[in-house]
Amino acid sequence: MENKKDVREFLMSRRSRITPAEAGLPAYGGTRRVAGLKREEVAMLAGVSTEYYARLERGNLQGVSSNVLESLAAALHLDEAERAHLVDLAKAAVPAQAAAPRKARAELRPSVQRILGVMTGTPAYVRNSRMDILAANDLCFTLYAGILTPHALPLNLGRFMFLDPRSRDFFLEWETIADDLAAALRTESGRNPRDRALNSLIGDLAAGSSEFSTRWARHNVRFHRSARKTLHNPLVGDIELTGDALELPGEGLTLIAYTAEPGTDHKEKLDFLASWSARQQAAVGPAAAEQPQAVNPQN
Repeated sequence: MENKKDVREFLMSRRSRITPAEAGLPAYGGTRRVAGLKREEVAMLAGVSTEYYARLERGNLQGVSSNVLESLAAALHLDEAERAHLVDLAKAAVPAQAAAPRKARAELRPSVQRILGVMTGTPAYVRNSRMDILAANDLCFTLYAGILTPHALPLNLGRFMFLDPRSRDFFLEWETIADDLAAALRTESGRNPRDRALNSLIGDLAAGSSEFSTRWARHNVRFHRSARKTLHNPLVGDIELTGDALELPGEGLTLIAYTAEPGTDHKEKLDFLASWSARQQAAVGPAAAEQPQAVNPQN
């Protein structure tokens, strides 16, 4: 990915969303020619010259101090994820030979696999930074019935979301989840811009999905920590779960675990799925059950 282009478009998109009033600037009469703040207004708020800010917005972040980055983040009202993304873009401005790319792991330690195995009441999977699901437990295979199977691993969530029509039936809030996934990939691209596999993935998604291209062009970024999702499962129908992301330090991997709100129908559905999955595994062995058919979880 071209760092200068990413820097330019990110900064322009952030200043275009802020009105002078939101920035605490006095309102002037007449029609403004630009959406949001002007370059000179951002420069004033950040405490730098207009010429210097113009250089930054042209994509040249090489050698920019942390103090300037922080001032710029404050002027543009960047949130935590956006501030981190700006820092990542500045780091990526360092010549390639001076910054080695970070590799996304493609394998799991046996102990992590064992952790997944003992989480019998919680659907869980482990993914890398490119959104490749590398491993999942039996209950997660049951939850993602027909989509996630042992033989389908690794499964890339980006490809499933934007290139597989089944994703719209499985994720009921498809638009929101698609927004979040594109933003998470944009975050990772800023953090690790020289990852060839990641760049290839982004290229494939952009070429194959206008939905992805539109979201990618927004330059939105976010941290994936916790999200509530409604999924459609053939056994229990629609089920609302909260997915929490637990990072595995030093591994470049993240464990995603789903839970349901206690005392709700969704918790009853999850308990039913866990019971059904356990019976299937006892009957035919781990991860070998046939795909479930729709039944009433109250039976």
